[in-house]
Amino acid sequence: MTDTPHSQIPDDVIALAGKLFDAARAGDETALSSYLSAGAPATLTNESGDTLMMLAAYHGHPALVRLLGKHGADVETANDRGQTPLAGAVFKGHSEVVDELLALGADPDAGSPTARQAAHLFGRTEILDRFGTAG
Repeated sequence: MTDTPHSQIPDDVIALAGKLFDAARAGDETALSSYLSAGAPATLTNESGDTLMMLAAYHGHPALVRLLGKHGADVETANDRGQTPLAGAVFKGHSEVVDELLALGADPDAGSPTARQAAHLFGRTEILDRFGTAG
């Protein structure tokens, strides 16, 4: 979540962050919209380096990806394994999420493996076609 040691973060803040991450996984746009409008950071990151954007993308929630983008979430933030939200969406085959991320400026050649590499690896030609030529 931050560089603050977990033991120094108040329990209620940890509980709230958990709710936000659960909402991103579940695609609960209503809950996240409320929290984001109230000032919760769209850039929130968990202990694995997964952002709300990563979780929404990986779990196939295009409307939530769009909402997070409107609130300033970064589509390029990679998790602790070097994976970007776009690569996560490609891995899971979420074409609509891929389109949303590309509309928000996601780079298919960012991260490791890149979204382009993941599309090749998993034979997702319908997604690979959306990337155009390598940059």
